[in-house]
Amino acid sequence: MPYHYLEEIGTADIAFEATGRDLPELFTASADATMNVMIDNLDAIESRETRQIELSNDNLEMLLFDFLQELIYFKDARRLLLRANKMQIDQKADQFVLKATLAGEQLDDTRHQQRADVKAVTLHGFSVQKHEDGWKAKVLLDI
Repeated sequence: MPYHYLEEIGTADIAFEATGRDLPELFTASADATMNVMIDNLDAIESRETRQIELSNDNLEMLLFDFLQELIYFKDARRLLLRANKMQIDQKADQFVLKATLAGEQLDDTRHQQRADVKAVTLHGFSVQKHEDGWKAKVLLDI
């Protein structure tokens, strides 16, 4: 599993570390970890609808922050559970550009066992770091 949850966080927050060999894998793992906090079984989310998103930021950490916030927005505003299907991250001049295809479906209380209501990603302890064998992100979610 390319992510694991951290235990030493307070009861109103859930933290995780995600890893990836490259940035698309890191962002996908972070998205799955965020969605898995909300929904018990990620495999229960069927690919019935797709959304294309494009985000850019001059800061890689903030690009991941914005991407995870986008997933939370879709869940809250549209009751739409989405997983990353295709992910591309490029650096153009001084900007990081993310292009992603997200696939999922409407939240169905009979099939999607809800765990916690993620309200937001927080900046406390938030990090994205390059390591010898890939990338690692540390994320704290407000529930």
